[in-house]
Amino acid sequence: MATANARHILVDSEDQCQALKDEIEGGADFAALAKQHSSCPSGQSGGDLGEFGPGMMVPEFDKVVFSADVNTVQGPVQTQFGYHLLEVTSRTD
Repeated sequence: MATANARHILVDSEDQCQALKDEIEGGADFAALAKQHSSCPSGQSGGDLGEFGPGMMVPEFDKVVFSADVNTVQGPVQTQFGYHLLEVTSRTD
């Protein structure tokens, strides 16, 4: 079974999510921004979600995590929780 390790930043608005993505693409540290801005408890650990398999996260999240390039920030991705920036840090098929 495939597994992935990922981190994310969860915010309330698409605009804020895009602004954070722009900061990361400009060289800002993902983990530092997660600690500062993410509304998910994982933000305190730099957004790290640990290892998980397909179906353990919401479908919109799974779709990105199990198809996106590793170590590339994806998003904004909208779920019922808000808007996410996602980065797959490793994945096994």
